[in-house]
Amino acid sequence: MEPGPFIPLTSDYGFKATFGNETNTLFLRTALQALIKSPVPIREVQLEKNAFEALTLDSRSGIFDLACTDEQGNHFIVEMQLAHTPYFVQRMEFYALHKFNTLVERGRFDYANLPRIYCIALLEKSILPTANYHTLANLRDEQGEPIDEQLTFILVELAKFNKPVAAIATDLDKLLYTMKKLHEVTEPTQYPKFWNEEWLQRAIDELNTRKMTPEERFQFARYTAINAEAVNAEKAAMLAIKLEAVKLGLQNGLPIDLVAKINGVNEETVQRIQRELTAE
Repeated sequence: MEPGPFIPLTSDYGFKATFGNETNTLFLRTALQALIKSPVPIREVQLEKNAFEALTLDSRSGIFDLACTDEQGNHFIVEMQLAHTPYFVQRMEFYALHKFNTLVERGRFDYANLPRIYCIALLEKSILPTANYHTLANLRDEQGEPIDEQLTFILVELAKFNKPVAAIATDLDKLLYTMKKLHEVTEPTQYPKFWNEEWLQRAIDELNTRKMTPEERFQFARYTAINAEAVNAEKAAMLAIKLEAVKLGLQNGLPIDLVAKINGVNEETVQRIQRELTAE
């Protein structure tokens, strides 16, 4: 990440400092209300444990980026994903249905009184074939009429959001603009007027490196180091897989130029691996 006055809201640290701020939940409450497109303000929100255990010995456990409940008992699951994830919808289904099953397991078998569950995905990349940057989905019939709204899935694809400041009016658009543009701003003259609204100002202050305490600077440096280490580990793992594929291609008699093209490496790399195989 290039150094600048503001930390990206979409980074691990930025997400935790804003959406996950337990000291003041104004930003989280307003953002959730905007994301679910509700006209009713969320007055209170309680952050919950974001790790969940498997329901059975052979089922999966997992971790949400954020889990919380509002004063009406509505449950929210929020995930921030920067990498391209083609099966993210299935992951959302897994999270939401796990939460649903957990509520039932706790003995709340009166289905008429089950609370609503909102599963929200904030994606940097695009995964749906539609042009919409905000997609809200629940159970509907073939005419599009709602059948049940107890489970609601919300996908935000930031790559599709390109509104200029002059066209922004809703809290949802203000949120998405801030998520995409804040870390690119270097001068106060570039601030849109809506950044003076209290809910956004609180979040922006949390991401302003010039206002960070020594402890916050340490935590930011720690998050940055962990992320860099994770990225490097992923790159190394992908390279290892690619080199194994090159070996497999050569062992099956494929020509060097074809192996290089299939695996996205140069021919010199393939020739080196061929020499190593010959030496073995």
